[in-house]
Amino acid sequence: MSAAIQDPKSSEVRGERPYNKLKILLVEDNPDDVELTCRLLRRICLERDIFLATDAEEALKILESILEEGGALPDLILLDIKLPRLSGMELLERLKASPELRGIPVVMLTGSIVSEHIQKSYDLGAVSYLLKPISEDELLLTLSYVS
Repeated sequence: MSAAIQDPKSSEVRGERPYNKLKILLVEDNPDDVELTCRLLRRICLERDIFLATDAEEALKILESILEEGGALPDLILLDIKLPRLSGMELLERLKASPELRGIPVVMLTGSIVSEHIQKSYDLGAVSYLLKPISEDELLLTLSYVS
């Protein structure tokens, strides 16, 4: 299931921040985490397109479709480490191996702080990670860093 979610009338955030207009691919299989992350993004980003993928294979299909149509790639990928079938780490590795996709910043989402996983994600090319449940402050800080 992929969808674009928009709410340009959000009143919580005003001003010219570089992350006010973002195209984000959220790859997350937990419905509660999807709901929380989308709610935070709607609050933080005035204008945004959020594309949802519930697993790595769906994320790859979304990205391939964008490339085939000549559309703009996401400005950011929020990627859960633990996904069914193909893991977030494996997807990250594929993204960074692709000349067309390697430039997209990837932030890993994790439910536990396992230093080996975090280090491996950095080694594979992730720009940051967020501990779930995601806090608004940490998401804001991450968006300002990657934008």
